[in-house]
Amino acid sequence: MSAVVNDVLGANAAYAADFGDKGTLAMPPSRRFAILTCMDARLDPAKFAGLREGDAHVIRNAGGRASDDAIRSLVISYKLLGTREWFVIHHTNCGMEFFTNDVMRGLLANSLETAALGADGFTDVGTGPGSTAGEFVQWLTISDQPQSVVADVTRIVTHPLVPAGIPVYGYIYDVASGALVEVPDATRAGRPRVTA
Repeated sequence: MSAVVNDVLGANAAYAADFGDKGTLAMPPSRRFAILTCMDARLDPAKFAGLREGDAHVIRNAGGRASDDAIRSLVISYKLLGTREWFVIHHTNCGMEFFTNDVMRGLLANSLETAALGADGFTDVGTGPGSTAGEFVQWLTISDQPQSVVADVTRIVTHPLVPAGIPVYGYIYDVASGALVEVPDATRAGRPRVTA
């Protein structure tokens, strides 16, 4: 076993030993909200949003983008588990700002090894082989962080499976300070809509 596996299993054993009554938590989140955010390791939604087990749904992907799969999770979150408010939280210094669809596709076409990030962006240091399968993926990169939050909130609230009454709030997490900074245009776009 690797050192990482040993570390994870050791941490889990300590956690399970002090699990207490968490096994009795209900499936629906007690605080009735969901967060869509980035997978970046510097973000800890439990800490920045004051969460404990059972409080909220946290959906994570690269960039915290409103992908089809993220929307699938949000729809399940409200339809089956009763969430009533959603947050879209991107963050400063996001890796998704450092490449484009074309760059990612080119890197993957050259090799499947990990690329290097330098002053001029990502470069391929692998020897190949690569794959052109990346041509068929929309990587949902970010060129303007506030605008991407607005776009994701708008995509969510206009999705045909999302009811008009769910408010969606837009924020950017500042990795240098830990603060959540509202994106007012996103929150305005995410206000509950009135249905006729």
